[in-house]
Amino acid sequence: QVQLVESGGGLVQPGGSLRLSCAASGSIFSINAMGWYRQAPGKQRELVAAITSIGSANYADSVKGRFTISRDNAKNTVYLQMNSLKPEDTAVYYCNADVWTMARRYLEVWGQGTLVTVSS
Repeated sequence: QVQLVESGGGLVQPGGSLRLSCAASGSIFSINAMGWYRQAPGKQRELVAAITSIGSANYADSVKGRFTISRDNAKNTVYLQMNSLKPEDTAVYYCNADVWTMARRYLEVWGQGTLVTVSS
């Protein structure tokens, strides 16, 4: 019914930047919060950043001042601008969205994940 498709991951050197995108498609009436999570090898999935439908954002302490989350409601898309990347940012990044469908069902939807590797 509803899909999230991420893009923008890859290999980057320490100190570099990447921009992740996540587009929602399907039978969407509206989207509440959207966010980015990450999971490093051997670790639990953690929240990186989230943003409400009106643009209020919150961040994990580890990324504050380096990452910026934004969204384009007209395109049902959320972005994560990642600057000053560190090796410890290496992880699979997952997009998440709380969606009201056209059938008035409330769904929590996850993307398939995109790998970000920070290494020299």
